[in-house]
Amino acid sequence: MEDNNVRPASLERIETIEAANAFIEEQVASVREQVKDGRVLLALSGGVDSSVVAALLIKAIGQNLVCVHVNHGLLRKGESEQVVRVFKHEMNANLIYVDAVDRFLGKLEGVSEPEKKRHIIGEEFIRVFDEEARKLEGISFLAQGTIYPDILESKDGVKAHHNVGGLPEDLKFELVEPVKFLYKDEVRVVGKALGLPDSMVYRQPFPGPGLGVRCLGAITRDRLECVRESDAILREEFAANGLEGKVWQYFTAVPDFKSVGVKDGKRCFEYPVIIRAVNTKDAMTAVVPEIPFSLLTHITDRILKEVKGVNRVVFDLSPKPCATIEWE
Repeated sequence: MEDNNVRPASLERIETIEAANAFIEEQVASVREQVKDGRVLLALSGGVDSSVVAALLIKAIGQNLVCVHVNHGLLRKGESEQVVRVFKHEMNANLIYVDAVDRFLGKLEGVSEPEKKRHIIGEEFIRVFDEEARKLEGISFLAQGTIYPDILESKDGVKAHHNVGGLPEDLKFELVEPVKFLYKDEVRVVGKALGLPDSMVYRQPFPGPGLGVRCLGAITRDRLECVRESDAILREEFAANGLEGKVWQYFTAVPDFKSVGVKDGKRCFEYPVIIRAVNTKDAMTAVVPEIPFSLLTHITDRILKEVKGVNRVVFDLSPKPCATIEWE
């Protein structure tokens, strides 16, 4: 019996725009054949995989694709706004935007254990998505940004394969997974061919719980804002200094403790910001790249001046193992 989760031997590597265009044409025809006049639902996070699937399905079925973007308040600076701008205004997508910031942060209040935070974020996302799905009529299909490594890792028991977080069993849809036989680098080439902006196509790896695992310990709004603003500065400076694309992942984290400092000649008691930057091939091991000291001091100066409530910046030099890439 044919295994529907095995990459077809006829599918050649997608490394050029020409190859991507041929793949897109083939998938557009396949989706139209599968869906016909039906409506398709997609959870659009703004990540690479879901964004590419959204753009491809818009090309295939237009307004019959319904995208749901849930803003849980844990995305990086400007990411929710970018999703709305690119898909609703530039691509004319049928996009439902859900502002669930207060709902998520309320559920997370006082919760410090990392796995519990992850569970709450994932479970609440399912509830919000479920609520929005039940408001819609005529939805027969569910699109997912499944890619081939998801299938392989699920088979090997490395991690569970749950691209939409494990939807309730009574939400019975037929799956539409147009990029499920592609590797991440191939998905990026397809995204370029579909006209998505580089900031989406080459988006850094980002944990499912978002900034929730970079606001260390119990999440508070002030520390969450420290993470968001300091991360934006770090990404801006890495891009301006030619490190974007050369460093695999870089971000900031803010722990749930304060230290003494001096600002404007007065004693202050404020948060530290941790800078993390790593290079890796498989995410199983990681090394810390050499970052010019002058750049680190410049980034430090900006964070201390521009981010409210911060009086220290530290740089994490720990490799994986024994550290992990993320702090939580």
